Amino acid sequence: MSSMMVLSHAALVSGAFVKLTDALVGEYDAADLLRHLVDQCVVLLDATAAGLLLADSHGELQVIASTSEESLLVEVLQHQAGAGPCIDAYRLGTVVTLSDIAADGDQYPDFQAAALSQGFQSVHAIPMRFRPNTIGALNLFRNRHGALSDEDAVIGQALADVATIILLHERTARKNATINAQLQQALNSRVFIEQAKGVIAARNNINMDEAFTRLRAHARSRQEPMHRSAADVINNLVMI
Repeated sequence: MSSMMVLSHAALVSGAFVKLTDALVGEYDAADLLRHLVDQCVVLLDATAAGLLLADSHGELQVIASTSEESLLVEVLQHQAGAGPCIDAYRLGTVVTLSDIAADGDQYPDFQAAALSQGFQSVHAIPMRFRPNTIGALNLFRNRHGALSDEDAVIGQALADVATIILLHERTARKNATINAQLQQALNSRVFIEQAKGVIAARNNINMDEAFTRLRAHARSRQEPMHRSAADVINNLVMI
């Protein structure tokens, strides 16, 4: 790799972290910022797709953000939430890598079948850690075999740590709210967003990615959290 390419990648990484940290010191929408974070995983790392799974109050992993709002990637993530590298990363608090899902993923048959059906050949699951606890995991999917480079693995862990900070930021922890309550609120917001996406998609005969884009644009134009705009869509107070 040439020095120009190295510098270019370093600049991209630096710029991404500057944007994420700048957002954290001001008003921000967690759902929007988490989507931006997983999008950056694909830009910065040797990944084809990325998704975040967050543990609910019962310790079950739920999709909180993904690089595609289409059901296919979400389905793969949900299969992994039942049994897969991600749930092992969450339970063990350590990185779990399958460099060849077809050859090494027999212990997760449902996840293996779902991932291969979408063309994913390898996966890198990174725990989202909060002190001694783990609250979820970041998943990096690749459409080819092999593990991430050491450098990309370090950047991936840093991005997982930023995702944790986004969810547990001090602003959202005020009024003595418990950690579980904060995380459950994030999951509840995602439910509103999922429902609103369906309404917008059906109303306009568009796909779920475009529906998400329109919802996010509307929330940004009104400078309000996406879950609030989503609730207005669901209650027919806003037509998008």
